[in-house]
Amino acid sequence: MDENNENAYRHEWKHIIGGSDMIAIRQRLRAVANVDANAVDGKYLIRSLYFDNLSNQALREKVDGVNRREKFRMRYYNGDLSQIHLEKKSKYNGLGTKDRAILSAQEAQRIVDGDLEWMLSADRPLVQELYVKMKNGGFRPKTIVDYTREPFVYAPGNVRVTLDYNIRTGLQCTDFLNADCVTIPVGEHVTILEVKWDEFLPSVIRDAVQLGSRQTTSFSKYAACRMYG
Repeated sequence: MDENNENAYRHEWKHIIGGSDMIAIRQRLRAVANVDANAVDGKYLIRSLYFDNLSNQALREKVDGVNRREKFRMRYYNGDLSQIHLEKKSKYNGLGTKDRAILSAQEAQRIVDGDLEWMLSADRPLVQELYVKMKNGGFRPKTIVDYTREPFVYAPGNVRVTLDYNIRTGLQCTDFLNADCVTIPVGEHVTILEVKWDEFLPSVIRDAVQLGSRQTTSFSKYAACRMYG
């Protein structure tokens, strides 16, 4: 449901924006870009479960701005458990890429429960890689992150622009498949504007997301949620 051309490194911008900026940018994007075909009424709900080890490697690398880093998560959309994504996001020199494998709800639950041996013989390399991280690296599910996303796409440059808000944390809850798992809002209400593209960013999109003197940020929903547990 998210990015196309996932295995290629892509440019990424992130900005923390306020409510008035979100309204203005949304209006501009609606005039020049298309809403992602997978969105329902222009948006979808995302639930992710992030992994980390006992020393919080993924969290520390993000906070410290390590040049080459990666993180693992499971994710599903709009409460639909028929297709769950296992994802590894990698960053290098400010560029990002993502590897993905499909999990069944039963497989996802087994991972959450620590039932891992089946992963070694799975026919998906990413599942096997997570198995090694969990068996040898001490990686475990850490926390649920929920949010609402408004996605826009623009074919030239393979551009994807998203507005993410209503970010909530499950604290230390890892009951990923339980729709009734209690989550709480993360700090002050913020919206994250994220822009991703391949080789070039068309000027029509650059103008649509123009934010004056605001600087890009390394805001991480996972890091923000881990502040609570």
